Amino acid sequence: MCMVVYFLRLVISLATDEARLQYTPPTMVSLSPIIVVAAAACLLSPCSSFQAAQTIRTSTLSRQQYTPLFSKDEMSNVDEYRNGVTEFLSNFMQRTPEEAGENVDPLGNIDFSAPKVGKMTLEKLAASLDAELYEKEWFVTGNVNPKYFDDDFQFQDPDVKLTGIEDYARGVKKLFRQDSRAEIISCVVNTTTPNTITVTWRLSGGVNIGPGLDIKPYICYTDFTVDEVSGLVVFQEDRFDIPGWDILLSALFPFLIGKITAPPAPPVEPRVVKMPVEEKKLFGIF
Repeated sequence: MCMVVYFLRLVISLATDEARLQYTPPTMVSLSPIIVVAAAACLLSPCSSFQAAQTIRTSTLSRQQYTPLFSKDEMSNVDEYRNGVTEFLSNFMQRTPEEAGENVDPLGNIDFSAPKVGKMTLEKLAASLDAELYEKEWFVTGNVNPKYFDDDFQFQDPDVKLTGIEDYARGVKKLFRQDSRAEIISCVVNTTTPNTITVTWRLSGGVNIGPGLDIKPYICYTDFTVDEVSGLVVFQEDRFDIPGWDILLSALFPFLIGKITAPPAPPVEPRVVKMPVEEKKLFGIF
């Protein structure tokens, strides 16, 4: 029991002291996620700390069941992992049907080379994205509509940076358990940042890391930057209403939710969302 308490205190101190992590030498930064996962194994398993360490070591060496979210071997366009914990945990991603040898493309119904939508007002684009996101929840399903996105679209959040709407779609499809939700609260033109549409949404469900981790519901903010000339989305940045350590600690130790970590985000009220009516030109009349 004392070992369990020791590990718990260690994880909490690592997670809550962001300044310490920021200025820790690189060797310690790279070790901190290993300590977190090892602590989780000690707390969640009846085995000894030595057995837990052996389990983590074996899991790290094995790649038969888990593969990285954005593997360099798969030639993805990830620019960088911005978070050491995320980079480490990506090694424990569950295999997709394609990686398991099944002849299945989970996003085979999407034409990533489809023609782009014509330029429209920011207000109409925001309304269109609102309707599509409300229905498809592609922030977790990956079921994007590529017609809104520039060919050189870039994505960034506190964890990763990548290029290309297809890589983004396949990444989130692989990461999130498919009972996850991205419930759209609003999708409006940002009144303070030019050429920007901001989506507010509630994330819940789980991620396909190791045997699976539940996500405590929290609020996300997505900023779409729209190109003035083409009217297409060229950049997406996601922000969260709670820090990364809170998200990770809540996933590993759910009994801390509402005590040390923030409580879950409240449920989202349903809305009636409709796609804007297409304007038709009446040739021969006007």
